[in-house]
Amino acid sequence: MQVYQYILGAVLILASVIITIVVLMQEGRNSSLSGVITGGPEAGYGSKSKGRTVDGKLERLTKWLIVIFFVIVLAAFLIFLFV
Repeated sequence: MQVYQYILGAVLILASVIITIVVLMQEGRNSSLSGVITGGPEAGYGSKSKGRTVDGKLERLTKWLIVIFFVIVLAAFLIFLFV
């Protein structure tokens, strides 16, 4: 195996661990009746400022990390295919 294969493999493993941690840090969605009664995420004034909350920032970070992960996987595939 070449050195770049080890590097890409390590980067992919590290990225997948980071994505897993960020996803697990997010709060779960409670859209049942009990969530509405107890003040779930859709109830109240907090739903309009979702992008500024910690959960909103984690969602945005998750999306970017997944895009980066996909680009790394695509690049690794093309490198392994043509080299």
